[in-house]
Amino acid sequence: MRRLSLILAAAALGACGTDRGDVFVPPTAPSLDQQVRQIIAGWGVVPIVAIKAQDPALVDLGRSLFFDKILSGNRDVACSTCHSPLASTGDGLSLAVGTGWTAAGSSRALGKGRRFTPRNAPSLFNAALGAQYMFWDGRVSIDFGQQGFHAPTGVTLPSGLSNLLAVQAMIPVTNRVEMRGDAGDRDVLGDENELALIADDKNQAIWDSVMRRVLGIPAYVQKFNAAFPNIATGQLGFQHAANAIAAFEASTFTKTNTSFDQYLNRDDNAISADAKRGALLFFGNGRCSTCHNGPMLGAQQFANAGVPQLGPGSGKQLPLDDGRQNDGSSGPIVQAFSFRVAPLRNVELSAPYMHDGVYSTLEEVVRHYNNVDSALKSFDPSTLATAFRASYHGDGASINAISSTIDARVRQPLRLSADEQSQIVAFLKSLTDPSAREMSSAIPGSVPSGLSVPR
Repeated sequence: MRRLSLILAAAALGACGTDRGDVFVPPTAPSLDQQVRQIIAGWGVVPIVAIKAQDPALVDLGRSLFFDKILSGNRDVACSTCHSPLASTGDGLSLAVGTGWTAAGSSRALGKGRRFTPRNAPSLFNAALGAQYMFWDGRVSIDFGQQGFHAPTGVTLPSGLSNLLAVQAMIPVTNRVEMRGDAGDRDVLGDENELALIADDKNQAIWDSVMRRVLGIPAYVQKFNAAFPNIATGQLGFQHAANAIAAFEASTFTKTNTSFDQYLNRDDNAISADAKRGALLFFGNGRCSTCHNGPMLGAQQFANAGVPQLGPGSGKQLPLDDGRQNDGSSGPIVQAFSFRVAPLRNVELSAPYMHDGVYSTLEEVVRHYNNVDSALKSFDPSTLATAFRASYHGDGASINAISSTIDARVRQPLRLSADEQSQIVAFLKSLTDPSAREMSSAIPGSVPSGLSVPR
């Protein structure tokens, strides 16, 4: 009886406590949005602010130069050949095809005696936004210690370059495979290719020769004078052309109005529930953010992600491409077969993927990262376009060489389910700016040289 009285008394006290609001109420589970925002917070991911407005005269000049084949030795390729607005600033090919091509657009093929470039033509989306490295191997980079730029080995940059994107624009015109051509080439007009006769280590002579071509056209002189009114025509160098190209790229290919950026700006309805679950995986158990972090979700690190290799190769381990191997003077020393971690905004549009374009869909990329070692060893070259299959390096020695230095961050399998992989893809698609889907208006009807405009 005494025990029953104690129980009743306790119940009465509990009822009184309820009236006073003293009863412990367990906290509610965080919402999906709360979980996403909490997990994102630790990775330096912020909305992208608008880029500074570019000088219209500089942009106009850069637009003409970007689409004009006069910059190439054989007058057959322009910057836009490999970075076409019609192909989301890429070219749709696993490995880029430079001078001497046959066909056109994404059907471009090697001409007789020509060779593929070693790597995929990277997207130019948001390339003007704070990148520290350019090219897949980062051979062009910012030198923070000297307030300048690092150039590829053997290249001395002229003064007056405005930013890293302009430095990047200096390099392709010197490359024989991409734009300059081989000794003995004749251009599309039947004339001798004078750029190809210059020795490979004479970059300044190459840039000077390109400018002689360009400034031999009165319409270009007018455009340069409008863009650089304080510089005499005789003092103009290719660095000024590069600055103009960079201004055009910055004004035209900066695409940051993504659903994800709207979500970062506190619009909870900007992305789908699947994209939010994908974000939880991306920044959590999927471990994607260990490489893809910061404002651009990448671009500032290098990693060997165990990517299957194809193509002519580059570096010290031909026919493989050993990626970034350097002495540390322009950034971190990394393992062989390491490449720049690609920035991911607008990644939905930039297929094919990886440094050599071995994957054609985001689904294939996510599947690769779900088990990198297995994906490397079981890669099926029949998934490649016919032109690239024979250049796949699937022999045991090549596979073992790449596998031996796979980055620790991606070495262990993720064991994500098919649904989880689809959710990550949904998140990646939330990184697309709708205005990046159709950019044909960026292409001019003509260029001052009178050469055809790549389409």
